[in-house]
Amino acid sequence: TVIKSLYYLLDLLIIGKKRHTLVMKYISVWSNILDTTNKPNELSNYNEWVPFTDNHNQPIIIGRNENYNYEGLRAVIGGINNHLLFITYLPKDISVFDLNKFQFIKHDNLPSYNSIQFHCFVLNSENGQVQETMKTNKQNYQMLLFKERTGLSIEYNEDSNTFQFHKLPVCDSIAPFSYYAYVNFYDTILFFGGWNSRYGTNAVSKLVHKYSIRENKWMTFENILPSPLYSCVAILNKEDSYIHIIGGRDDKYASLLNHIKIKIRVFDPSVLVMILDTYKVYKICVKLPFYFNIEVPFFVFEHSLKITKKLNSCFQSFVEKSSISSILHHQKRS
Repeated sequence: TVIKSLYYLLDLLIIGKKRHTLVMKYISVWSNILDTTNKPNELSNYNEWVPFTDNHNQPIIIGRNENYNYEGLRAVIGGINNHLLFITYLPKDISVFDLNKFQFIKHDNLPSYNSIQFHCFVLNSENGQVQETMKTNKQNYQMLLFKERTGLSIEYNEDSNTFQFHKLPVCDSIAPFSYYAYVNFYDTILFFGGWNSRYGTNAVSKLVHKYSIRENKWMTFENILPSPLYSCVAILNKEDSYIHIIGGRDDKYASLLNHIKIKIRVFDPSVLVMILDTYKVYKICVKLPFYFNIEVPFFVFEHSLKITKKLNSCFQSFVEKSSISSILHHQKRS
């Protein structure tokens, strides 16, 4: 979850299953800022997970109590000063954590058919278009949640600290699934793949679904993903209109180290075209530290050799710092 950003720096927050909360000052490996000579103090200890602390440097654990399971939670940032963390998690809960006061200010129950875990949870991007109005009037913030047969529009009023919930339709072809990747842009949410283990067939999807927030309608794309996929992450680069799908598992439940790049073309709010780039597969074997004693293939799907050469250069830098080892270690256990 992004808390704060400078032109070269993001503050990231992670909430773990076993009651731990970590933050990272992240700088892109593609940036020349990594040469920290004569750079400001905020560049110290970058790209490292450290405990989340308050203004007195005391560790803060974002968790209601030791019995709560935060595995598969989803969270977004909102509020008049982007200081409120909205968390949705098992069994059917939503909470608001004030990042300035370092405490929960609201708990509520979600009117869901399903348990809330490994779901879709986004802040309506159209909220950003009225941000200045919100700063003066504190209008409602709208969030959307999807998990299997459950679809919810969640409205939060910052003045009264209250929620309102409204049910949304879910199309039949995505209703059995969760564990999908998703991105939110304009008035659209895109869903990639998914897994329906709860319904006994253990099917893994290769479909892409589009939900239009404004029209409250669904659309299905059948020939976008090259293979079935779930438990992956999707990120939209708004500068070049590419969606990057990272990692995941296939229909044999094997962990993947994939990078799939999809071009998005939006001709107007009602017309969306997705193009899977012609890709080449590059296999890079990474010698992991002593605790694995194996070589792991690292697959990268890219549309140009030039970009891949740059990736190889940065990848080597990662290996030298052992950063990639921790990433692979985390992915191996997940």
